[in-house]
Amino acid sequence: MKLLLAEDDAMLGASMEKGLTLAGFTLDRVHDGQHVLNALESHSYDVILLDIGLPKIDGLQILRRMRQQGLQTPVLLVTARDAVHDRVTGLNLGADDYLSKPFDLDELIARIHALARRQAGRSQPQLQLGRLQLDPIERQARLGDTVLALSPREFDLLETLMRQPGAVLSVDVLEKQLYTWGNEVSSNAVEVHLHHLRKKLGEPWIVNVRGVGYKLVQPA
Repeated sequence: MKLLLAEDDAMLGASMEKGLTLAGFTLDRVHDGQHVLNALESHSYDVILLDIGLPKIDGLQILRRMRQQGLQTPVLLVTARDAVHDRVTGLNLGADDYLSKPFDLDELIARIHALARRQAGRSQPQLQLGRLQLDPIERQARLGDTVLALSPREFDLLETLMRQPGAVLSVDVLEKQLYTWGNEVSSNAVEVHLHHLRKKLGEPWIVNVRGVGYKLVQPA
């Protein structure tokens, strides 16, 4: 799951980035409102963690622009402002949840997963396609009764495909989901991870649509 973290407090932002990365999320971090808008123009995210008190353009203005433009990515407002008025304003502008600082990292992670489930129309944390099951919280994948021994990148790749079963995702889209800004990515990195993942699945779960991308399907 890929997140956008907009937090101008350098120490808190670094702490959140470290904790969320250790929890298995891929994450881009920005420090002001203008960089949030720039990121949204060129990348897609599963959940946005948005501080209200950002410099240049504050979080509520960003939220208003997002919803006016039809961007429905789940937004979790993370802020030191705990007044009822601020919470109500943010929710009325289209925020999906609200968390006041200071907060517990485990609660933040739980809320992120809850938002992702809600966006996908699911009540359960697990993703499933036929005999293939994936638990993004425990970071465990099973094929029938067999636990799959996946590398972190292979797990992230499978999760991305399972969130949109049957949809053809380009290598560029998959690459942006797997890697953060500043990562040097070799030209065939995604294909290498796909090759290893397909071998571990052992069946044609991942189909290559030549010249377009890859999709996850349930074998006949």
